[in-house]
Amino acid sequence: MRSLILSLTIAAGLVAGITSSNVGCSAADAAFDCHSVCSRYKDCIDKNYDVSQCTDRCRDKAADDKSYRDKADQCESCIDDKSCASATFTCPVCGGIVP
Repeated sequence: MRSLILSLTIAAGLVAGITSSNVGCSAADAAFDCHSVCSRYKDCIDKNYDVSQCTDRCRDKAADDKSYRDKADQCESCIDDKSCASATFTCPVCGGIVP
């Protein structure tokens, strides 16, 4: 009986650890997506754009809103291999992430 309880306790700990690490990965992924999108806006649209402020704002919104986090991820994926002009016209999903 003790070994069963011990096994269940270990299994529960492993599940909790895996769940926690996935949350951390989501936060890191959102930070990367936000920084990429904000940097790209500076490179393509406004050379004086404050990337740090944009990244912080985006990261804060992404932490509280899964829909926003998904949108930032989709935007980053869309603009990834496109020129500035192409990304501007073919990635409407980016609307609302920057200015």
